[in-house]
Amino acid sequence: MMARIKLSIPEKKISTVFIPVRITDINYGNHLGNDALVSLVHEARMQWLKQHQYSELNIEGTSLIMSDLAVEYIREAFYGDILEINIAAGEISRVGFEIYYLLETNRNGEQITIAKAKTGMVCYDYAAKKVVAVPDRLKEILV
Repeated sequence: MMARIKLSIPEKKISTVFIPVRITDINYGNHLGNDALVSLVHEARMQWLKQHQYSELNIEGTSLIMSDLAVEYIREAFYGDILEINIAAGEISRVGFEIYYLLETNRNGEQITIAKAKTGMVCYDYAAKKVVAVPDRLKEILV
């Protein structure tokens, strides 16, 4: 049997966002498609940044680029589910950091884990075309 990705979500949440599963997120298997799940993770990250008046193109004068993505699919999500996405920070380096996402829904009174994800984010200066240090203010938000 193939080894599966297993993600451990850090305990300290830095944000929680709620995003409904839209009909356009549903695939031919009548559940949340893997591509749509990645888009929902992106939306969750954008909402978290917006809570701090940031965007992926402007965080204290720097931008973000995703360097990697890992997803552990656990259960199906369906049209009408409201996803509770808890966001936590992982390792922080000089030029990047990890963001973890725990996607859950409450269905029929039961809290169900749908997926776990991790993105590696790198701070980048598009004008200079080079990686740059994580801004101190962002580090404060992440810890």
